[in-house]
Amino acid sequence: MHANPLPIVLTFAATDPSSGAGLQADILTLASLGCHPLSVVTGITVQDSAGVDDLQAMDPELVIDQARFILEDMQVAAFKVGVIGSTENVAAIAEIAADYPDIPLVLDPVLASGAGDEFATEDLISAMRELLIPHTVVITPNSIEARRLVDDPDDDYSLEECAKRIRAMGCEYVLITGTHENTPNVVNTLYNRGGKVRADSWARLPGSYHGSGCTLASAIAGLIATGLDVPEAVKEAQEYTWQTLKNAIRPGMGQYIPDRLFWARNTENNDET
Repeated sequence: MHANPLPIVLTFAATDPSSGAGLQADILTLASLGCHPLSVVTGITVQDSAGVDDLQAMDPELVIDQARFILEDMQVAAFKVGVIGSTENVAAIAEIAADYPDIPLVLDPVLASGAGDEFATEDLISAMRELLIPHTVVITPNSIEARRLVDDPDDDYSLEECAKRIRAMGCEYVLITGTHENTPNVVNTLYNRGGKVRADSWARLPGSYHGSGCTLASAIAGLIATGLDVPEAVKEAQEYTWQTLKNAIRPGMGQYIPDRLFWARNTENNDET
């Protein structure tokens, strides 16, 4: 018997019965990267690979209790936050983050599902801006989310300007993903106070994917927990995520689901996929 040698990451997320996104996707990703995942349930969804039918947010006191009990028991190396469920839960998670300022927090601001189902009201987005983003080391919006976070539904701001305004809310790094942009390749760009840190271009894969954002943010949190600095963690997390999408499966009638354990399949099966 030995003390746990694995870096521990605590994810705050809503459940997804399909395991395409949400809490289950975070756990799969973190385990695949050699971390020990802990979880705080922020909500329960009714969904499948095609879309979301319902979301029931957890009581904020229960969110706080889940987190405090496990944080008093284990040494956590990173936080990851996904679907939050309610404005009250934003405040609950921000309270935890404020009490553990030395634990880096990666925020995936999930405002809608991959199929377009809304997860966040304007009040929740406002609470996220004011309460949670100031505690965030890396925030990972897609281009649509980035524009909503800066209250720019008409696309007037460039993504670089969006990143500047989001960073001004208090986070250290902004990674804007380009999946929803009309470009030949997907370009993901990381910004900090000094401006652009790195831009990575990826071949645009065919199909629609359920859980790519969860995978990327969880991978960043896991790699930060292993000791990588943010730019390197972002680079490696993108490579990992792209491979999960390249090897995605379609177990249902809706979107493709990333294969977070692609590396465990043999080469012949990967080629066939």
